[in-house]
Amino acid sequence: MKILVADRISPIGIDLFKSREGFEVIEAYGSSPEQILELVKDVDAIAVRSDTKVTAEVMAAAPKLKVVGRAGVGVDNIDIEAATENGVIVMNTPSGNTIATAELTFTHMLAGTRPIVQACARMREGGWDRKKFGGNELNQKTLGILGMGRIGAEVAKRAMAFQMEVLAFDPYLTESRAKNLGVTQMSLNEVIERADYITVHMPLTAETKHLLNADAFGRMKDGVRIFNCARGGIIDEPALMEALQSGKVAAAGLDVYEDEPPAEDSPLRSIENLVLTPHLGASTKEAQENVGIDVARQMIEALTGGMVMNALNMPSVDPKVLEKLGPYIQLAEKIGTFSQQLAPDSVEKITIRYFGKITEMDTLPLANAVQIGFLREISDNVNNVNAPKKIERLGIACDQLKSSSHADFNELIEVEVACKDGKTRTIGGTLFGKNQIPRIVSIDGHGVEVNTDATLLVLKNKDVPGIVGFIGVTLGEDEVNIANMSLSRETGEGFAVSVFELDSTPSEIAAQKITEHPAIDKFRVIKL
Repeated sequence: MKILVADRISPIGIDLFKSREGFEVIEAYGSSPEQILELVKDVDAIAVRSDTKVTAEVMAAAPKLKVVGRAGVGVDNIDIEAATENGVIVMNTPSGNTIATAELTFTHMLAGTRPIVQACARMREGGWDRKKFGGNELNQKTLGILGMGRIGAEVAKRAMAFQMEVLAFDPYLTESRAKNLGVTQMSLNEVIERADYITVHMPLTAETKHLLNADAFGRMKDGVRIFNCARGGIIDEPALMEALQSGKVAAAGLDVYEDEPPAEDSPLRSIENLVLTPHLGASTKEAQENVGIDVARQMIEALTGGMVMNALNMPSVDPKVLEKLGPYIQLAEKIGTFSQQLAPDSVEKITIRYFGKITEMDTLPLANAVQIGFLREISDNVNNVNAPKKIERLGIACDQLKSSSHADFNELIEVEVACKDGKTRTIGGTLFGKNQIPRIVSIDGHGVEVNTDATLLVLKNKDVPGIVGFIGVTLGEDEVNIANMSLSRETGEGFAVSVFELDSTPSEIAAQKITEHPAIDKFRVIKL
Protein backbone atom coordinates (compact mmCIF):
# COMPACT_ATOMS: atom_id res chain seq x y z
CA MET A 1 0.00 0.00 0.00
CA LYS A 2 1.20 3.50 -0.82
CA ILE A 3 0.87 6.21 1.83
CA LEU A 4 1.36 9.83 0.80
CA VAL A 5 2.46 11.99 3.74
CA ALA A 6 1.81 15.43 2.29
CA ASP A 7 2.52 17.51 5.42
CA ARG A 8 5.11 17.02 8.15
CA ILE A 9 4.02 14.76 11.00
CA SER A 10 5.95 13.23 13.88
CA PRO A 11 8.91 11.06 12.76
CA ILE A 12 7.54 8.38 15.07
CA GLY A 13 4.33 8.36 12.97
CA ILE A 14 6.39 8.02 9.78
CA ASP A 15 8.30 5.12 11.34
CA LEU A 16 5.01 3.41 12.24
CA PHE A 17 4.02 3.46 8.58
CA LYS A 18 7.41 2.21 7.44
CA SER A 19 7.44 -0.61 9.98
CA ARG A 20 4.40 -2.25 8.36
CA GLU A 21 5.17 -4.88 5.78
CA GLY A 22 3.79 -3.96 2.37
CA PHE A 23 3.57 -0.23 3.15
CA GLU A 24 5.41 2.28 0.96
CA VAL A 25 5.69 5.83 2.33
CA ILE A 26 5.99 8.86 0.05
CA GLU A 27 7.06 12.00 1.92
CA ALA A 28 6.19 15.05 -0.16
CA TYR A 29 6.13 18.07 2.14
CA GLY A 30 5.32 21.42 0.60
CA SER A 31 4.03 20.00 -2.69
CA SER A 32 2.02 22.29 -4.95
CA PRO A 33 -1.60 21.41 -5.82
CA GLU A 34 -0.40 20.32 -9.26
CA GLN A 35 2.22 18.04 -7.75
CA ILE A 36 -0.34 16.53 -5.35
CA LEU A 37 -2.56 15.60 -8.30
CA GLU A 38 0.33 13.64 -9.80
CA LEU A 39 1.36 12.01 -6.53
CA VAL A 40 -2.09 10.66 -5.63
CA LYS A 41 -2.68 8.66 -8.82
CA ASP A 42 -1.87 5.32 -7.20
CA VAL A 43 -1.92 5.99 -3.44
CA ASP A 44 -4.13 4.18 -0.95
CA ALA A 45 -4.01 6.84 1.76
CA ILE A 46 -3.05 10.46 2.37
CA ALA A 47 -1.85 11.93 5.67
CA VAL A 48 -2.07 15.72 6.05
CA ARG A 49 -1.96 18.54 8.58
CA SER A 50 -3.64 21.80 7.64
CA ASP A 51 -1.52 22.90 4.67
CA THR A 52 -2.38 20.41 1.92
CA LYS A 53 -5.86 20.71 0.40
CA VAL A 54 -7.54 17.38 -0.32
CA THR A 55 -10.16 18.59 -2.77
CA ALA A 56 -12.76 16.89 -4.95
CA GLU A 57 -10.21 17.14 -7.78
CA VAL A 58 -7.68 15.24 -5.68
CA MET A 59 -10.26 12.53 -4.90
CA ALA A 60 -11.08 12.15 -8.58
CA ALA A 61 -7.39 11.76 -9.40
CA ALA A 62 -6.90 9.00 -6.80
CA PRO A 63 -8.96 5.93 -7.82
CA LYS A 64 -7.28 3.69 -5.19
CA LEU A 65 -7.70 6.17 -2.32
CA LYS A 66 -9.27 4.64 0.79
CA VAL A 67 -8.32 6.90 3.73
CA VAL A 68 -7.46 10.55 4.35
CA GLY A 69 -6.01 11.14 7.81
CA ARG A 70 -5.75 14.59 9.40
CA ALA A 71 -3.08 14.92 12.07
CA GLY A 72 -5.12 17.36 14.16
CA VAL A 73 -8.76 18.29 14.60
CA GLY A 74 -9.87 20.78 11.95
CA VAL A 75 -10.69 19.35 8.50
CA ASP A 76 -11.47 22.53 6.59
CA ASN A 77 -8.78 21.51 4.08
CA ILE A 78 -10.53 18.21 3.25
CA ASP A 79 -13.64 17.97 1.07
CA ILE A 80 -15.57 15.50 3.21
CA GLU A 81 -18.58 15.45 0.89
CA ALA A 82 -16.41 14.48 -2.08
CA ALA A 83 -14.63 11.89 0.06
CA THR A 84 -17.93 10.35 1.09
CA GLU A 85 -19.13 10.29 -2.51
CA ASN A 86 -15.96 8.42 -3.49
CA GLY A 87 -16.12 6.01 -0.56
CA VAL A 88 -13.05 7.47 1.15
CA ILE A 89 -12.79 7.48 4.95
CA VAL A 90 -11.88 10.85 6.48
CA MET A 91 -10.49 10.72 10.01
CA ASN A 92 -8.96 13.22 12.41
CA THR A 93 -7.13 12.96 15.74
CA PRO A 94 -9.22 14.83 18.30
CA SER A 95 -7.48 13.51 21.40
CA GLY A 96 -3.87 14.27 20.46
CA ASN A 97 -4.08 17.99 21.22
CA THR A 98 -6.68 17.82 23.99
CA ILE A 99 -4.33 18.62 26.85
CA ALA A 100 -2.47 21.29 24.88
CA THR A 101 -5.70 23.17 24.07
CA ALA A 102 -7.08 22.77 27.60
CA GLU A 103 -3.86 24.15 29.10
CA LEU A 104 -3.81 27.08 26.65
CA THR A 105 -7.41 27.86 27.59
CA PHE A 106 -6.45 27.92 31.24
CA THR A 107 -3.43 30.08 30.44
CA HIS A 108 -5.80 32.59 28.84
CA MET A 109 -8.10 32.41 31.86
CA LEU A 110 -5.19 33.16 34.20
CA ALA A 111 -3.96 35.96 31.93
CA GLY A 112 -7.46 37.44 31.95
CA THR A 113 -7.55 37.27 35.75
CA ARG A 114 -4.09 38.61 36.52
CA PRO A 115 -2.94 41.08 33.79
CA ILE A 116 0.54 39.59 33.48
CA VAL A 117 0.76 40.21 29.72
CA GLN A 118 0.09 43.92 30.16
CA ALA A 119 2.32 44.14 33.23
CA CYS A 120 5.19 42.45 31.38
CA ALA A 121 4.86 44.88 28.46
CA ARG A 122 4.99 47.84 30.86
CA MET A 123 8.03 46.41 32.66
CA ARG A 124 9.86 46.15 29.33
CA GLU A 125 9.11 49.81 28.81
CA GLY A 126 10.79 50.62 32.14
CA GLY A 127 7.62 51.03 34.21
CA TRP A 128 6.69 49.80 37.70
CA ASP A 129 2.89 50.21 37.95
CA ARG A 130 1.86 47.88 40.77
CA LYS A 131 -1.47 49.61 41.41
CA LYS A 132 -2.48 49.63 37.74
CA PHE A 133 -2.15 45.86 37.33
CA GLY A 134 -4.18 44.56 40.21
CA GLY A 135 -6.18 41.43 39.42
CA ASN A 136 -8.66 38.90 40.73
CA GLU A 137 -8.71 35.29 41.88
CA LEU A 138 -10.22 32.22 40.25
CA ASN A 139 -11.03 30.78 43.66
CA GLN A 140 -14.79 30.56 44.32
CA LYS A 141 -15.68 31.98 40.92
CA THR A 142 -18.19 30.39 38.53
CA LEU A 143 -16.93 29.06 35.21
CA GLY A 144 -19.37 28.45 32.35
CA ILE A 145 -18.13 25.92 29.78
CA LEU A 146 -19.90 25.87 26.42
CA GLY A 147 -19.23 22.41 24.96
CA MET A 148 -18.28 19.46 27.15
CA GLY A 149 -16.27 17.28 24.81
CA ARG A 150 -12.73 16.13 25.55
CA ILE A 151 -11.26 19.62 25.89
CA GLY A 152 -14.18 21.05 27.84
CA ALA A 153 -13.92 18.15 30.30
CA GLU A 154 -10.18 18.76 30.80
CA VAL A 155 -10.80 22.47 31.42
CA ALA A 156 -13.45 21.53 33.99
CA LYS A 157 -10.94 19.33 35.87
CA ARG A 158 -8.44 22.18 36.09
CA ALA A 159 -11.09 24.68 37.14
CA MET A 160 -12.14 22.46 40.03
CA ALA A 161 -8.52 22.29 41.19
CA PHE A 162 -8.78 26.10 41.51
CA GLN A 163 -11.96 25.70 43.60
CA MET A 164 -14.22 27.07 40.87
CA GLU A 165 -17.86 26.11 40.44
CA VAL A 166 -18.39 24.71 36.92
CA LEU A 167 -21.59 25.13 34.90
CA ALA A 168 -21.90 23.35 31.56
CA PHE A 169 -23.97 23.78 28.43
CA ASP A 170 -23.86 21.01 25.84
CA PRO A 171 -26.97 19.65 24.09
CA TYR A 172 -25.31 16.20 23.93
CA LEU A 173 -24.18 16.04 27.55
CA THR A 174 -25.99 13.29 29.45
CA GLU A 175 -27.02 13.65 33.07
CA SER A 176 -24.81 10.74 34.11
CA ARG A 177 -21.71 12.15 32.40
CA ALA A 178 -22.32 15.59 33.90
CA LYS A 179 -22.48 13.95 37.30
CA ASN A 180 -19.27 11.99 36.68
CA LEU A 181 -17.49 15.18 35.61
CA GLY A 182 -18.74 17.08 38.65
CA VAL A 183 -20.36 19.85 36.60
CA THR A 184 -23.83 21.37 36.79
CA GLN A 185 -25.75 21.02 33.54
CA MET A 186 -27.77 24.09 32.50
CA SER A 187 -29.27 25.79 29.47
CA LEU A 188 -27.20 28.24 27.44
CA ASN A 189 -28.98 31.25 28.87
CA GLU A 190 -28.62 30.00 32.43
CA VAL A 191 -24.89 29.46 31.98
CA ILE A 192 -24.12 32.85 30.45
CA GLU A 193 -26.29 34.67 32.98
CA ARG A 194 -24.62 33.06 36.03
CA ALA A 195 -20.98 32.64 34.99
CA ASP A 196 -18.08 34.90 36.01
CA TYR A 197 -15.91 33.25 33.34
CA ILE A 198 -17.06 31.74 30.04
CA THR A 199 -14.96 29.49 27.82
CA VAL A 200 -15.96 28.05 24.45
CA HIS A 201 -15.25 24.47 23.29
CA MET A 202 -17.67 23.88 20.41
CA PRO A 203 -17.36 23.27 16.68
CA LEU A 204 -18.31 26.10 14.34
CA THR A 205 -21.68 25.24 12.78
CA ALA A 206 -24.68 27.15 11.52
CA GLU A 207 -26.11 26.83 15.05
CA THR A 208 -22.97 28.01 16.90
CA LYS A 209 -21.91 30.86 14.58
CA HIS A 210 -22.05 34.10 16.62
CA LEU A 211 -23.49 32.14 19.53
CA LEU A 212 -21.98 34.81 21.78
CA ASN A 213 -23.36 38.00 20.24
CA ALA A 214 -24.55 41.38 21.48
CA ASP A 215 -27.75 39.85 22.89
CA ALA A 216 -25.77 37.20 24.76
CA PHE A 217 -23.35 39.79 26.17
CA GLY A 218 -26.36 41.77 27.39
CA ARG A 219 -27.48 38.76 29.47
CA MET A 220 -24.09 38.32 31.14
CA LYS A 221 -22.86 39.66 34.45
CA ASP A 222 -21.03 42.96 34.44
CA GLY A 223 -17.29 42.22 34.47
CA VAL A 224 -17.57 38.75 32.92
CA ARG A 225 -14.44 37.25 31.33
CA ILE A 226 -14.62 35.34 28.02
CA PHE A 227 -12.18 32.98 26.26
CA ASN A 228 -12.17 31.12 22.94
CA CYS A 229 -9.53 28.56 21.95
CA ALA A 230 -11.98 26.50 19.86
CA ARG A 231 -13.13 27.98 16.54
CA GLY A 232 -13.26 31.52 15.24
CA GLY A 233 -16.74 32.78 14.48
CA ILE A 234 -18.46 31.41 17.58
CA ILE A 235 -17.95 34.83 19.18
CA ASP A 236 -19.19 37.87 17.30
CA GLU A 237 -15.95 39.88 17.29
CA PRO A 238 -17.40 43.41 16.82
CA ALA A 239 -19.88 42.72 19.64
CA LEU A 240 -17.03 41.46 21.85
CA MET A 241 -14.94 44.56 21.16
CA GLU A 242 -17.86 46.82 22.12
CA ALA A 243 -18.44 44.83 25.32
CA LEU A 244 -14.73 45.04 26.22
CA GLN A 245 -14.61 48.78 25.60
CA SER A 246 -17.77 49.41 27.64
CA GLY A 247 -16.51 47.33 30.58
CA LYS A 248 -19.33 44.78 30.29
CA VAL A 249 -16.59 42.25 29.61
CA ALA A 250 -13.66 42.83 31.95
CA ALA A 251 -11.18 40.75 29.96
CA ALA A 252 -11.08 38.26 27.12
CA GLY A 253 -8.65 35.94 25.40
CA LEU A 254 -8.74 34.67 21.81
CA ASP A 255 -6.64 32.03 20.10
CA VAL A 256 -8.93 31.74 17.05
CA TYR A 257 -10.55 34.32 14.76
CA GLU A 258 -13.21 34.69 12.10
CA ASP A 259 -10.46 35.58 9.62
CA GLU A 260 -7.02 34.12 10.20
CA PRO A 261 -4.75 35.85 10.54
CA PRO A 262 -6.57 39.03 11.57
CA ALA A 263 -5.63 42.02 9.46
CA GLU A 264 -2.58 43.95 10.62
CA ASP A 265 -4.81 46.94 11.31
CA SER A 266 -7.60 44.88 12.95
CA PRO A 267 -9.08 46.78 15.90
CA LEU A 268 -8.75 43.56 17.93
CA ARG A 269 -5.00 44.22 18.14
CA SER A 270 -5.43 47.53 19.94
CA ILE A 271 -7.74 46.52 22.81
CA GLU A 272 -5.69 46.44 26.01
CA ASN A 273 -7.88 44.03 28.01
CA LEU A 274 -7.90 41.44 25.19
CA VAL A 275 -5.09 38.86 25.06
CA LEU A 276 -4.43 37.47 21.57
CA THR A 277 -2.47 34.39 20.54
CA PRO A 278 -1.90 33.20 16.94
CA HIS A 279 -3.90 29.92 16.96
CA LEU A 280 -1.54 28.07 19.30
CA GLY A 281 -4.03 25.51 20.63
CA ALA A 282 -2.12 22.46 19.41
CA SER A 283 1.31 24.09 19.33
CA THR A 284 3.15 22.04 21.90
CA LYS A 285 5.89 19.53 21.25
CA GLU A 286 3.82 16.82 22.89
CA ALA A 287 0.65 17.57 20.90
CA GLN A 288 2.50 17.66 17.59
CA GLU A 289 4.03 14.28 18.33
CA ASN A 290 0.76 12.81 19.59
CA VAL A 291 -1.34 13.75 16.55
CA GLY A 292 1.32 12.34 14.20
CA ILE A 293 1.40 9.05 16.08
CA ASP A 294 -2.39 8.93 16.38
CA VAL A 295 -3.03 9.55 12.68
CA ALA A 296 -0.51 6.86 11.67
CA ARG A 297 -2.03 4.28 14.03
CA GLN A 298 -5.58 5.06 12.95
CA MET A 299 -4.77 4.92 9.25
CA ILE A 300 -2.91 1.62 9.63
CA GLU A 301 -5.88 0.12 11.48
CA ALA A 302 -8.32 1.25 8.79
CA LEU A 303 -6.13 0.04 5.93
CA THR A 304 -5.52 -3.39 7.47
CA GLY A 305 -9.12 -4.20 8.40
CA GLY A 306 -8.96 -3.10 12.03
CA MET A 307 -11.12 -0.64 13.89
CA VAL A 308 -11.99 2.57 12.08
CA MET A 309 -11.46 5.28 14.70
CA ASN A 310 -12.41 8.96 14.69
CA ALA A 311 -13.94 8.73 11.23
CA LEU A 312 -15.97 11.80 10.29
CA ASN A 313 -18.05 10.18 7.55
CA MET A 314 -18.79 6.67 8.85
CA PRO A 315 -19.44 4.94 12.19
CA SER A 316 -16.52 3.54 14.17
CA VAL A 317 -16.88 -0.18 14.94
CA ASP A 318 -14.62 -2.27 17.14
CA PRO A 319 -13.04 -5.17 15.17
CA LYS A 320 -14.19 -7.69 17.81
CA VAL A 321 -17.77 -6.48 17.43
CA LEU A 322 -17.36 -6.50 13.66
CA GLU A 323 -16.14 -10.11 13.75
CA LYS A 324 -19.21 -11.16 15.74
CA LEU A 325 -21.48 -9.26 13.35
CA GLY A 326 -19.82 -10.77 10.26
CA PRO A 327 -22.47 -13.43 9.41
CA TYR A 328 -25.27 -10.95 10.10
CA ILE A 329 -23.63 -8.35 7.84
CA GLN A 330 -23.46 -10.93 5.05
CA LEU A 331 -27.13 -11.77 5.58
CA ALA A 332 -28.19 -8.11 5.75
CA GLU A 333 -26.44 -7.28 2.48
CA LYS A 334 -28.14 -10.23 0.72
CA ILE A 335 -31.55 -9.15 2.03
CA GLY A 336 -30.87 -5.63 0.77
CA THR A 337 -29.99 -6.96 -2.70
CA PHE A 338 -33.08 -9.20 -2.70
CA SER A 339 -35.41 -6.38 -1.66
CA GLN A 340 -34.13 -4.01 -4.36
CA GLN A 341 -34.67 -6.57 -7.12
CA LEU A 342 -38.05 -7.69 -5.80
CA ALA A 343 -39.48 -4.22 -5.30
CA PRO A 344 -41.06 -2.18 -8.09
CA ASP A 345 -39.62 1.20 -9.02
CA SER A 346 -39.88 4.41 -6.97
CA VAL A 347 -38.91 3.08 -3.55
CA GLU A 348 -39.23 5.90 -1.01
CA LYS A 349 -38.53 4.15 2.30
CA ILE A 350 -36.55 1.22 3.67
CA THR A 351 -37.51 -0.08 7.11
CA ILE A 352 -35.15 -2.53 8.77
CA ARG A 353 -36.54 -4.57 11.67
CA TYR A 354 -34.41 -6.63 14.03
CA PHE A 355 -35.80 -9.37 16.26
CA GLY A 356 -34.27 -11.35 19.12
CA LYS A 357 -30.72 -11.31 20.50
CA ILE A 358 -29.41 -9.36 17.53
CA THR A 359 -31.09 -6.28 19.01
CA GLU A 360 -28.44 -6.28 21.77
CA MET A 361 -25.69 -5.63 19.19
CA ASP A 362 -24.69 -2.46 17.37
CA THR A 363 -27.01 -2.65 14.38
CA LEU A 364 -25.67 0.37 12.50
CA PRO A 365 -23.22 -1.79 10.45
CA LEU A 366 -26.19 -4.01 9.55
CA ALA A 367 -28.19 -1.03 8.32
CA ASN A 368 -25.17 -0.01 6.22
CA ALA A 369 -25.00 -3.56 4.83
CA VAL A 370 -28.68 -3.49 3.83
CA GLN A 371 -28.11 -0.19 2.03
CA ILE A 372 -24.98 -1.52 0.29
CA GLY A 373 -26.93 -4.58 -0.87
CA PHE A 374 -29.81 -2.42 -2.07
CA LEU A 375 -27.44 -0.23 -4.11
CA ARG A 376 -25.24 -3.02 -5.42
CA GLU A 377 -27.07 -3.44 -8.73
CA ILE A 378 -27.92 0.21 -9.33
CA SER A 379 -24.83 2.19 -8.27
CA ASP A 380 -21.06 1.95 -8.68
CA ASN A 381 -18.38 2.07 -6.01
CA VAL A 382 -20.62 1.41 -3.02
CA ASN A 383 -19.16 0.87 0.46
CA ASN A 384 -19.80 1.62 4.14
CA VAL A 385 -18.70 5.21 3.69
CA ASN A 386 -20.95 6.33 0.87
CA ALA A 387 -23.93 3.96 1.01
CA PRO A 388 -26.05 6.09 3.42
CA LYS A 389 -25.33 9.23 1.37
CA LYS A 390 -26.26 7.50 -1.88
CA ILE A 391 -29.51 6.23 -0.37
CA GLU A 392 -30.31 9.73 0.88
CA ARG A 393 -29.57 11.22 -2.55
CA LEU A 394 -32.08 8.79 -4.08
CA GLY A 395 -34.71 10.31 -1.77
CA ILE A 396 -35.09 7.09 0.21
CA ALA A 397 -35.60 7.28 3.96
CA CYS A 398 -34.09 4.50 6.08
CA ASP A 399 -35.41 3.53 9.54
CA GLN A 400 -34.37 0.90 12.06
CA LEU A 401 -36.76 -0.80 14.51
CA LYS A 402 -36.00 -3.37 17.19
CA SER A 403 -38.09 -6.01 18.97
CA SER A 404 -36.85 -8.42 21.62
CA SER A 405 -38.65 -11.46 20.19
CA HIS A 406 -40.28 -12.99 17.11
CA ALA A 407 -43.06 -15.55 16.94
CA ASP A 408 -41.15 -17.99 14.71
CA PHE A 409 -37.42 -17.24 14.98
CA ASN A 410 -34.88 -16.59 17.72
CA GLU A 411 -33.26 -13.95 15.50
CA LEU A 412 -34.52 -12.30 12.36
CA ILE A 413 -33.62 -9.39 10.09
CA GLU A 414 -36.56 -8.12 8.07
CA VAL A 415 -36.41 -5.44 5.40
CA GLU A 416 -39.52 -3.71 4.10
CA VAL A 417 -39.36 -1.46 1.05
CA ALA A 418 -42.24 0.97 0.58
CA CYS A 419 -42.97 2.52 -2.79
CA LYS A 420 -44.61 5.81 -3.69
CA ASP A 421 -47.78 4.03 -4.82
CA GLY A 422 -48.22 2.62 -1.32
CA LYS A 423 -47.17 -0.93 -2.20
CA THR A 424 -44.64 -2.73 0.00
CA ARG A 425 -42.42 -5.79 -0.31
CA THR A 426 -40.86 -7.53 2.67
CA ILE A 427 -37.90 -9.92 2.92
CA GLY A 428 -36.85 -11.70 6.11
CA GLY A 429 -33.69 -13.68 6.82
CA THR A 430 -31.89 -15.46 9.64
CA LEU A 431 -28.85 -17.64 10.39
CA PHE A 432 -29.13 -21.43 10.53
CA GLY A 433 -27.10 -23.87 12.61
CA LYS A 434 -23.81 -23.60 14.45
CA ASN A 435 -22.11 -22.51 11.22
CA GLN A 436 -24.53 -19.55 11.01
CA ILE A 437 -25.56 -20.12 7.41
CA PRO A 438 -27.61 -17.19 6.01
CA ARG A 439 -31.09 -18.05 4.73
CA ILE A 440 -34.03 -16.10 3.34
CA VAL A 441 -37.02 -17.33 5.37
CA SER A 442 -39.90 -15.06 4.39
CA ILE A 443 -41.13 -13.15 1.35
CA ASP A 444 -44.04 -10.77 1.93
CA GLY A 445 -44.90 -12.71 5.07
CA HIS A 446 -44.85 -16.14 3.38
CA GLY A 447 -42.56 -18.72 4.90
CA VAL A 448 -39.81 -20.00 2.57
CA GLU A 449 -36.28 -21.33 2.95
CA VAL A 450 -33.86 -20.08 0.31
CA ASN A 451 -30.07 -20.00 -0.05
CA THR A 452 -28.48 -16.58 -0.29
CA ASP A 453 -25.91 -17.65 -2.89
CA ALA A 454 -28.16 -18.42 -5.82
CA THR A 455 -30.13 -17.18 -8.80
CA LEU A 456 -33.78 -17.25 -7.79
CA LEU A 457 -37.03 -17.33 -9.72
CA VAL A 458 -39.71 -15.84 -7.47
CA LEU A 459 -43.38 -16.30 -8.44
CA LYS A 460 -46.71 -15.20 -7.11
CA ASN A 461 -49.24 -17.48 -8.78
CA LYS A 462 -52.78 -18.79 -8.50
CA ASP A 463 -52.78 -21.89 -6.37
CA VAL A 464 -53.84 -24.27 -9.15
CA PRO A 465 -52.43 -27.60 -10.37
CA GLY A 466 -49.67 -27.66 -12.97
CA ILE A 467 -47.64 -24.55 -12.10
CA VAL A 468 -44.61 -26.45 -10.81
CA GLY A 469 -44.74 -28.74 -13.81
CA PHE A 470 -45.01 -25.80 -16.20
CA ILE A 471 -41.99 -24.09 -14.63
CA GLY A 472 -40.01 -27.31 -14.73
CA VAL A 473 -40.79 -27.92 -18.41
CA THR A 474 -40.14 -24.29 -19.40
CA LEU A 475 -36.80 -24.15 -17.64
CA GLY A 476 -35.87 -27.61 -18.87
CA GLU A 477 -36.44 -26.55 -22.46
CA ASP A 478 -34.23 -23.55 -21.68
CA GLU A 479 -31.54 -25.88 -20.26
CA VAL A 480 -31.80 -24.22 -16.84
CA ASN A 481 -31.50 -26.67 -13.95
CA ILE A 482 -33.58 -26.28 -10.77
CA ALA A 483 -31.38 -26.84 -7.71
CA ASN A 484 -34.05 -26.41 -5.07
CA MET A 485 -37.53 -25.03 -4.56
CA SER A 486 -39.69 -23.65 -1.77
CA LEU A 487 -43.48 -23.19 -1.85
CA SER A 488 -45.78 -21.23 0.43
CA ARG A 489 -49.56 -21.12 0.03
CA GLU A 490 -51.76 -18.16 0.99
CA THR A 491 -54.56 -19.50 3.11
CA GLY A 492 -57.98 -18.54 1.80
CA GLU A 493 -56.77 -16.24 -0.99
CA GLY A 494 -55.98 -18.84 -3.60
CA PHE A 495 -52.43 -17.61 -4.26
CA ALA A 496 -49.02 -19.15 -3.60
CA VAL A 497 -45.46 -17.86 -3.45
CA SER A 498 -42.96 -20.13 -5.18
CA VAL A 499 -39.18 -19.76 -5.15
CA PHE A 500 -36.93 -21.82 -7.44
CA GLU A 501 -33.15 -21.88 -6.92
CA LEU A 502 -31.53 -22.05 -10.37
CA ASP A 503 -28.09 -23.00 -11.63
CA SER A 504 -28.23 -20.34 -14.33
CA THR A 505 -30.33 -17.40 -15.52
CA PRO A 506 -33.39 -18.09 -17.74
CA SER A 507 -33.36 -16.66 -21.25
CA GLU A 508 -35.68 -13.87 -22.39
CA ILE A 509 -37.76 -16.47 -24.30
CA ALA A 510 -38.30 -18.53 -21.14
CA ALA A 511 -39.11 -15.39 -19.15
CA GLN A 512 -41.69 -14.38 -21.75
CA LYS A 513 -43.37 -17.80 -21.54
CA ILE A 514 -43.59 -17.50 -17.75
CA THR A 515 -44.99 -13.99 -18.00
CA GLU A 516 -47.73 -15.08 -20.39
CA HIS A 517 -48.99 -17.94 -18.23
CA PRO A 518 -52.52 -16.97 -17.08
CA ALA A 519 -52.05 -18.35 -13.56
CA ILE A 520 -48.83 -16.42 -12.84
CA ASP A 521 -49.50 -12.99 -11.36
CA LYS A 522 -45.91 -11.77 -10.80
CA PHE A 523 -42.42 -13.08 -11.20
CA ARG A 524 -38.86 -11.86 -10.69
CA VAL A 525 -35.44 -13.29 -11.39
CA ILE A 526 -33.29 -12.42 -8.37
CA LYS A 527 -29.50 -12.66 -8.54
CA LEU A 528 -27.85 -12.97 -5.14
